[in-house]
Amino acid sequence: MNAVPSLTEMLQQLIATPSISSTLDELDTSNLAVIEKLEGWLDGLGFHTEVLPVEGHPGKANLIATLGSGSGGLVLSGHTDTVPFDAGRWNHNPFKLTEHDQRFYGLGSCDMKGFFALAIEAARQFVDQPLQQPLIILATADEETSMSGARALALAGKPKARRAVIGEPTGLKPVYLHKGMMMERVRLTGRAGHSSNPALGNNAMEAMHRLIAELLQFRQELQLQYQNDAFEVAVPTLNLGCIHGGDNPNRICGHCEMDFDLRPLPGMELEALRDQIKHRLAPIAADLGVKLEAKSLFPGIPAFNNQPDSELVRLAEKLTGKPAETVAFGTEAPFMQQLGMDTIVLGPGSIDQAHQPDEFLAFDQIQPTVELLQQLIIDSCLSLQPAVQEEPRA
Repeated sequence: MNAVPSLTEMLQQLIATPSISSTLDELDTSNLAVIEKLEGWLDGLGFHTEVLPVEGHPGKANLIATLGSGSGGLVLSGHTDTVPFDAGRWNHNPFKLTEHDQRFYGLGSCDMKGFFALAIEAARQFVDQPLQQPLIILATADEETSMSGARALALAGKPKARRAVIGEPTGLKPVYLHKGMMMERVRLTGRAGHSSNPALGNNAMEAMHRLIAELLQFRQELQLQYQNDAFEVAVPTLNLGCIHGGDNPNRICGHCEMDFDLRPLPGMELEALRDQIKHRLAPIAADLGVKLEAKSLFPGIPAFNNQPDSELVRLAEKLTGKPAETVAFGTEAPFMQQLGMDTIVLGPGSIDQAHQPDEFLAFDQIQPTVELLQQLIIDSCLSLQPAVQEEPRA
């Protein structure tokens, strides 16, 4: 078996290994080096490891590492990729683990390479114990962009377990509910011409003005129809993010495109929303004589909705002493849920540090996380009967 480094050494190696996920090809990198490190460490602990290349995404792979066998058990899941970074805004080297002010600084320290080091540290205690149900550590690709790794796993129907914990930064507060996310683009093509005579062209930017008004009306209708007071922002949101069009003040704008995001509540289906948008915008474009193209910038993230009284939610509340809550950001939890697992989001660090210069993981989150994960492993993998059981239903 390979020697498994200390917790700090694992953090150092993970942070030093670039695995940026980006929609821009010039920034995007493979995650295979991170997968290989995790596979080597987990193999050294006696896990059975399986590396699964993500079809259609060269240089990207998932890792399923399993200790024990049988059905049921627990998945501890995280993503191996990070967002891009602006080196000029960092006070520390993004690829060097730096200890300062009781914090570990580095790209991915919080979101979320740090979780793998803590999960492996927690798992060390159980490698020589006979597990009644398996412990699975899952590492995915491209969560920060397409979620292609988690989608591929859901399509493949694995891994299977009774419970799944997504270790995203929640300040060690269990999360049972989050909104979905869609990123959409509409592009209008009109006809350019000299601005001195509007009859010489068809202004795509003016047409976009009409489409924007329709989208804002759609947003208002959605917010009247759908509300969930469990969220801080209780309604679905639609944000007009960026717009580009034309090339000069004295030319009629021949093309214009706009990107927007929509964050649906649980119960709102992504494809149904896309269909509604197209059906509302297409007649306006046709009436104005412009060509409309609508596309999704990525497939979207469904909303995540576990029951607040599920077995795992209640166990996490008991172990953390904190009530389960909701968040606005998206995670891979819906894809784990599609695999039939009782799923929560629960991990160290704060989402406020994620995607920021000088990202960090505070020291005071480390030992509590290890101990919490060990308690989850004990209840999920060493016991045939969970400590918190489902209430009988009428």
